[in-house]
Amino acid sequence: MTKKILIVDDESSIRDVCRRYLQREGYSTFLAADGVDAITQWKAQQPDLIILDLMMPHKTGWEVCEEIREIDDVPIIMLTARGEETDRIMGLTHGADDYVTKPFSPRELVLRVKSIFRLLGRDNVQKAHQETKQNIIKAGHLEVNETTRSVYLNQQPIELTMKEFDMLWLLLTHPRQVFSRSQLLEKVWDIDFEGDTTTVTVHMRRLREKIESDPSHPKMLKTVWGVGYKFEEESNQ
Repeated sequence: MTKKILIVDDESSIRDVCRRYLQREGYSTFLAADGVDAITQWKAQQPDLIILDLMMPHKTGWEVCEEIREIDDVPIIMLTARGEETDRIMGLTHGADDYVTKPFSPRELVLRVKSIFRLLGRDNVQKAHQETKQNIIKAGHLEVNETTRSVYLNQQPIELTMKEFDMLWLLLTHPRQVFSRSQLLEKVWDIDFEGDTTTVTVHMRRLREKIESDPSHPKMLKTVWGVGYKFEEESNQ
C-alpha cells in the first residue's frame, strides 16, 4: 500500500520540492500551508508520516505536534530553521521523532523518511511472524509488548512515540548494558547525525517523564555519567 505523507510548510517552494522528491519515490503526498490546515489534513488523510515546519502562521509546528501527539503516534519529522539547537530541542520535546535543518537537501529528507519507514517495516515483519506469540518483557511495574508496541506501567497504558518505544525496547532487551548516545543514535535512528546527540538526550528525558515516578531521580533508565544510559529494574533499587 502506498505510504501517505503530509507536508506542512508556509513556503510554497519548500512544499513543492518536498512533494516532487517524495512522489518520485512512490509516496502519496498532501500539502498544508499553515498549522490549522495541517490539523485538518491530518484528520482527513490519516497520513503515515508528517513533515512539519516549526514556524508557521495560525499554529506553530510545536502546537500542531502537541495536538497530534495527544491521540496519534504518527512519525513526525520537524523542519527547523538555521540549525538552531533551541528549535531542535523544542521540536523533539514536543514529540517529534526526527528533525532536518533548513536549508536542507531534499535527498537527505527522503533518506530520513525511508529510514523511518524501514524501521516501521521491520516491526510489521516481526508482527507477521509472531501472530500467536507475544514478545513481552516485564520489569517491576513495567510491562512492554514488542508485538503490539504497547507499554503498561502499574497496569496503566503509556503512550510512547515510535523512537521512544524503540529506545526503551533496546535498553530493556540489554539490561545493565551501557549504551553511549552515539550507539543509541546508530541503533535507534539508523542515521549518521554527525556527532549531535541532542536527539537522544531529549528523547530520554521525555521517556523518563512517562515511565519514571521521579524523572529527576530515575530508578530504571539510569545515566552512566560520561558514557551513556542503561536499564535496571526498579525493584532492584
